[in-house]
Amino acid sequence: MSDPIDTSIDSIVEFFETLTPQSVARCGDFYAPNARFKDPFKDVQGVPAIQAIYAHMFTALEAPRFVVLERIASGPQCFLTWDFHFRFKNFATGTDQTIHGGSHLQLDAEGRITLHRDYWDAAEELYEKLPVVGGLMCWLKNRANA
Repeated sequence: MSDPIDTSIDSIVEFFETLTPQSVARCGDFYAPNARFKDPFKDVQGVPAIQAIYAHMFTALEAPRFVVLERIASGPQCFLTWDFHFRFKNFATGTDQTIHGGSHLQLDAEGRITLHRDYWDAAEELYEKLPVVGGLMCWLKNRANA
């Protein structure tokens, strides 16, 4: 017999990997009503706020998608490593971008996410890819390593 938490994690991974503008409405199937989501830019609570983050992702970026690479589960907790693929809409529009990161998920007894904390290096994975800011970030990195 399969573990209900493992089954929930399978469903969550499938949700993330097949996320579309339309499926954002299903966040409540995977997140508890008062779930917290935190990443390097946002710290929000509640399904509507989490849905807004995913909806904004589709309006701000071209072809965003997640590929889950690994998962480590222990009881009601899970850590996923992933690649986030996308293209910018406003510059370097034809260039595929990738952010490497990880997510710590805590699940409730029903297998819904109560805490979703993303870990990724905004400087290396995002700022260095931006015009003007990217040059400054590379200069700062080189100075720090000198």
